[in-house]
Amino acid sequence: MGEENRKEEKTKFAADTSDRSIGDWIKALFVLLVGLTVAHLGVTLFLLSELGTDTFTVFVQGLSVVFGLTVGTVHVIVLCLLMVVMLLTTKGYVKPGTVVCAFCGGPIIDLFTWLLGGVVNGSSNMPVRIASMLIGCVILALGMSVVINSNAGTGPNDLVAVILSDKIEKVEFRWIRVGCDLFFVILGFFLGGTVGAGTIAAVFLTGPLVQFWLPVTKRWIRIK
Repeated sequence: MGEENRKEEKTKFAADTSDRSIGDWIKALFVLLVGLTVAHLGVTLFLLSELGTDTFTVFVQGLSVVFGLTVGTVHVIVLCLLMVVMLLTTKGYVKPGTVVCAFCGGPIIDLFTWLLGGVVNGSSNMPVRIASMLIGCVILALGMSVVINSNAGTGPNDLVAVILSDKIEKVEFRWIRVGCDLFFVILGFFLGGTVGAGTIAAVFLTGPLVQFWLPVTKRWIRIK
């Protein structure tokens, strides 16, 4: 009985949105954009602390070293490849919001960097930088949970953990996310990516924090 209850409590991310009206999609994409903005505010605070890059960027950095391309170019290529693979191998996960997440995150980070770069940066006192990194992780997780609960799609790199969580029923999302982040960091590091204290913190904080926020933000969001 206890095992059955645990299975019922585990979050399932697959959702059928085929009967959504245009109005429902507008609402869902608006919620997704709000979540994406919040999430990338968190990413910006994390990056401005200069205590390490986020986990996926370490992997992208490593690939950029191997192939001699810019980080931005590799980032777009990897996200597009992930979307194609997921479209071909899964059903119902890649949605319009996935494309929005893939291409709108960068400009949002640039905007917040312009707004906050003078407040938090590498020359700030260490307590300020550590606080910025930790608060950034919390805000990032909050935004990610809103994006996921919009059921309009999420970023291709974040979909890896989402899809695996649905497929591996006995393991909670937070641990699968930790495993995915750890995989990206280790592989990226050996390919030549840069790892900092903040990167390690992100590995072990992001998954558990997203799982904490998911039921909270689900109560806030009412979309068909």
